[in-house]
Amino acid sequence: MTELSRTELPRTDPARAALRWTLHSLWAGSLVVPLVAVLREPTATRWLGGLGLVLLAAACVVAVRSGTFWVLGAAALVSIPLVAPVGPAGLHPWAWVGGVAAGFAPLLLTGVWRWAAAVAGVALAGVVGFAVGGMPATHLLIAASVAATVIAMAGLPTWYAGLLEQARAGREARAALAVSEERLRFARDVHDLLGHRLTVIALKAELAGRLAGTDPQRAAAEAFEAQRLASSALSEVRAAVDGYRAVDLAEQLAAVRGVLREAGIRCTVPDSGGLTGDSATQLALAVREACTNVLRHSRATWCIIDLAERDGEVLMTVTNDGVAPDAPERGGNGLRGLGERLAAHGGRISGERSAGTFTLRVVVLA
Repeated sequence: MTELSRTELPRTDPARAALRWTLHSLWAGSLVVPLVAVLREPTATRWLGGLGLVLLAAACVVAVRSGTFWVLGAAALVSIPLVAPVGPAGLHPWAWVGGVAAGFAPLLLTGVWRWAAAVAGVALAGVVGFAVGGMPATHLLIAASVAATVIAMAGLPTWYAGLLEQARAGREARAALAVSEERLRFARDVHDLLGHRLTVIALKAELAGRLAGTDPQRAAAEAFEAQRLASSALSEVRAAVDGYRAVDLAEQLAAVRGVLREAGIRCTVPDSGGLTGDSATQLALAVREACTNVLRHSRATWCIIDLAERDGEVLMTVTNDGVAPDAPERGGNGLRGLGERLAAHGGRISGERSAGTFTLRVVVLA
């Protein structure tokens, strides 16, 4: 796996686009001197030199986009007899080509091969310089300088793109971990509620079965007790589920702000306005789902949450930037599920994407 493929980001990502433009600019700038040498070649070999440069340019594009160094390395070797002999001797055209190949090697290869290929590219430039009757030391100096420039100018964007990818992976993992922890907490609560009760119910039912033939009256009492315990357990489970669903709006707004800020997203949240009851619960669930949507389906740098009450309804809007052009207008399954829950309580949701931003509108009855 190459260095670039490890830091592969969506093509719409600004960091990835900046990295690509940096690499393209570097190889294009490095081929200026060989191009001048080819244009100043008085003989018909200029066409061979031009063919070599076209081959190199195409190989650089493929190497940058695919992260494959060997395409560029092979093109550099093929270009030796085409580019090296052309132009004035003082321009040393193939030294620049060898420098480009040597500079790209640490960016497109891994392990010891990256530096071995870089050193080989510089050394080959010296060999080519000697073969064409030039000064090997000059070729080595030019190739080493070009390689160092490419590594210095492209290495930082590559490293930065890798950090961004790691940060996004960590953000998604943190969101998934929070969901898993909440599910485990709820599972523990249900287990604590039902474990003891179901054990007692099973014992009561077994005892009632044994007493049915010898002491019907006591068997009936035990059966009645098992039924009472079952009804009590059902009530407790329902209460637990209601408590699980009844999320405090103010606490949820504060939690969302904290999570988004930890993910590097500037977040502005309003005061809950003293909302209580079912409307506050539905809005709390909505803002939690909206936060998950921002973390998983955007590359947001800011998020604004607003609340407004009018005409017997409460409107909450969640707006964020960093929306991909191909993102679905209505969001994912989470938002569809949220819309179905809100519809059961007389609410509704809608989404709007505009100029790289996404706005989620949630309306509930006040």
